[in-house]
Amino acid sequence: MLPVMFHNSWMPTMFEDFLNTDFMPRANSTAPAVNVRESDKAYTMELAAPGIRKEFCRVAINDEGNLTIAIENKAEHKHEDRHHHYLRREFSYANYEQCYTLPDDVSKEQISAKVENGVLTVTMPKIETKKETGKEIEVG
Repeated sequence: MLPVMFHNSWMPTMFEDFLNTDFMPRANSTAPAVNVRESDKAYTMELAAPGIRKEFCRVAINDEGNLTIAIENKAEHKHEDRHHHYLRREFSYANYEQCYTLPDDVSKEQISAKVENGVLTVTMPKIETKKETGKEIEVG
């Protein structure tokens, strides 16, 4: 005996039409979490990129004067079982590229970046501005 199934003709189509995202490109990865701190002397940006190596990071200033950060993570996992002569490889690639508008008070020539413990840290020193002091002007 076959089970009886209730089928509502408008409900699935309404939700399928609303939730169907086949027309949108699918991303295989998500953007890393970003923290931005400000101190008196610098801005510090931290991007979470677990397992990333510095060879896969590119930090640059583009022609428009914006900060560009690109990360290409390549990982290869091998599993060998010599008893069964079985070899399995898994490749995964994740790319991230983002362009950030820099504040006007950043010294673009002194920006530095480093990767440590899965975090890409970009330090953007501030331009030291001289505090203007009052000046009396002699009237002639």
